This record gives sequence, C-alpha cells and structure tokens, in this order.
Amino acid sequence: MKHLLIAALSSLSCLAALAGPITLTGTVRDFNADGVNFEGSGGSGPGYVNSTLSGPSPTLTALGSSQISNSGAGAFSNWYTNTANSMSYSLTLNETAPGSGIYQYSNNNFFPIDGALLGNQGRAHNYHFTYTISSVFSYVQGAGQTFAFTGDDDVWVYFDKKLGIDLGGVHAAQSQTVNLDTLMAGKASGDYAFDFFFAERHTTQSNLMITTSLVLKAPPTDVPEPGSLALMGLSMVGLALARRRKMV
Repeated sequence: MKHLLIAALSSLSCLAALAGPITLTGTVRDFNADGVNFEGSGGSGPGYVNSTLSGPSPTLTALGSSQISNSGAGAFSNWYTNTANSMSYSLTLNETAPGSGIYQYSNNNFFPIDGALLGNQGRAHNYHFTYTISSVFSYVQGAGQTFAFTGDDDVWVYFDKKLGIDLGGVHAAQSQTVNLDTLMAGKASGDYAFDFFFAERHTTQSNLMITTSLVLKAPPTDVPEPGSLALMGLSMVGLALARRRKMV
C-alpha cells in the first residue's frame, strides 16, 4: 500500500510539473433579465439540480424548478446550450507557488463581456450571463486532490458527471470544496470529464475564484482509459528505481 501511495504521489508530481499554467476555454452566453431567472427573488442553496449530469447542462430538480423559471427567453434549458449571443472565453490558472501543485484563478470583478454581445444595457457592467467549461481532469487515487470554488451566483461543477460543487441561486460570494477521493471513491486513476456551470444574474457583484490541485486540460481526441495514469506513475517509479540500482 505504501508503495502504491508513493507511486500515486510521484505520478501527481509529474503531472503538475508538466502542466505549467492551466488555461481553460469555455463559452459565455449573454441574456436579458427575465423573470425569476435574472434579478429574481428566488432563494439560494443546494439541491437545485440533479446530482448526475446526463446531458449538455444540469437538469432542474423539483426544488430547482420552484426557484428558477424554465420558460421564456431566459429559460434554464437555454442557460448553457443557447448558441445566440455567445462567445468563447478563457481562464488561466497559475501555480500559487513554484512546485506547490496548487493552481488558482481569482477575479472579484468577473465581467468578461462588458460592452459585448447584448451590451451593458445601461448598467456599469454586463451582468446577465452564464459561463460553461467542458474539460478533463487527471485523477490520482489516494492523492487527496481537491477543488475549491468561491463565487456568485449559481455554480455547479461536475466531476465524472457527478455533482461536486453545488451553490445554486442568487447569493453573495459563497465557498465550497470537494475532495476527489471522497467523490470518486472506487474509481481508478485516470482522466475523467470536468463540467463547470456558472451564472451571473444579479446587478451587484461578480466573483469567481478556483483553487485546485487537479491537473485540468482540454479534452483530448481519445481520452486514456481509467487506470492508465496510475500505470504511468508506477512505470516512472520503476524506471527511477532501476536507474538507481545501476548507479549503486
């Protein structure tokens, strides 16, 4: 068990060393204020969306449907799928300290489409928008990898199609952290889907901060089979030991 943990940590270190700054590219979609969806009086909390991602966007639960409208131009079903009034936007996560393996993006003035798409509509910023990112993360079993988010308003993050960050509703900046060993219990080391859903729908502030030890990357054409990452780590450890024996 000790040797497996060492191999996992070695694999994680190798991934971090190879990663450099992490750039994630997603899609921003602009909306007009529309009923309870934007500038509404709905509450906030967990449980607005299903815990499993089964399509291109989260699915509202009964609780979510009572708080978020799914009708009109700003219908929830369009939040992360609408192709009109949208544009590509990238975030770059930098290592917090050399060799730390912790990457962060922090912006307490997150208004990526000011003056663009539908425009600011007479306000200081273009407030009513959603942002979605589809990526891949490299999971190392037993390494204690974490993903933390702080922001407003709605934020839902899925790891291997399982909900890990659940901050629904209109609210001031809130924080939540997920441990991947807990969420991915029983899963082998490997590359898995990462799906990020954000909505800014209140005309006060917009915060977005990600802090993570995960290595996130653009989805490859062919996703490696789960377990291939662990095998890579074990191979690296074996190679290092073989070289050491030759030197003795």
